[in-house]
Amino acid sequence: MKIPVIALLSAVCVWAQQQPPQVENAKVETRTFAGSLAAQLSTLSSAGKGPFWGAWQEPIIPGRHGDMCWSNGNGTNEHATGAPVRLEGQTTLLVLVRMENAQVDQLRVASFDCRFDGGGLPFYWLNGVPAAESVAWLKSQISGRHSEEAILAISQHAGPEAERTLDELVSTNQPERVRERAAFWLGTSRGAHGVDVLKRMLANDPSQRVREQVVFALSQSREPAGLAAVIDTAKNDKNGQIRSKALFWLARKAANKQAIDTISNAVVNDPDRAVKEQAVFALKQLPEDQGIPMLINVAKNNPDPEVRKKAMFWLGQSQDRRALDFFSQVLKQ
Repeated sequence: MKIPVIALLSAVCVWAQQQPPQVENAKVETRTFAGSLAAQLSTLSSAGKGPFWGAWQEPIIPGRHGDMCWSNGNGTNEHATGAPVRLEGQTTLLVLVRMENAQVDQLRVASFDCRFDGGGLPFYWLNGVPAAESVAWLKSQISGRHSEEAILAISQHAGPEAERTLDELVSTNQPERVRERAAFWLGTSRGAHGVDVLKRMLANDPSQRVREQVVFALSQSREPAGLAAVIDTAKNDKNGQIRSKALFWLARKAANKQAIDTISNAVVNDPDRAVKEQAVFALKQLPEDQGIPMLINVAKNNPDPEVRKKAMFWLGQSQDRRALDFFSQVLKQ
């Protein structure tokens, strides 16, 4: 299919006219992207231009509501005066890098509509950075001390480059800490695709610690399949610690009847006493109108005396009037 010349020229013009964000207390200069980010940042550093800030923009994942305008030190980083309040969420991600002595000193992400204080340093706006180049450069930072910030930044990029990179970062040849962080952002930012990847991780990752993080990531997904996977894990995973983690996160889903039923069933039927006790603790985490009556029922009727004892303990910690009335009745017997 041929692209109309006018449309192509329009796209080029938009690409060429990216404007920098609102930056105060800094000398803002625009540099057109050329070569690679690593080379361009290195050139700015080797020319004696450091410390300095470099920044560029990319499309952000759909549905990212709210601003990422966070303060740092004494500088201001708040919503820019006069900037639109985007009811349907941000459309642009800003990646900011502080370079000093030819090394990455800080790595941050923010919304384009934020207002920044450059602290008197040079601020270089890199115009027209391709998304693939942005993701590739961020990936190169994961082995260093900015690993978490780099994974966060990758996760906020829209497009297949970021998705493929997150998938690579959860492969078992990556360090545990990298798999854990990538799993979290797969759950919170990549929708149904993220849930599918996390379910495979839950089945195949050799690390219990990573699998526990995967359960948490699934619980944070907005996809119904994410919660369904946590429920299935609480019922069927072969590892008692993993079932316990699933129950803990299900307690945060008090509005979901199937989640509550899963916790109640585990109190009675899980083959591992430690998991039953974790399920009792999960009942304690529910809103009191739900949790207290269920704990009283466990304390009265569960066939396992250790589980009844655990329910009594958490009832005592609650200081709820219904719990006190229950203890009063027990003492009168």
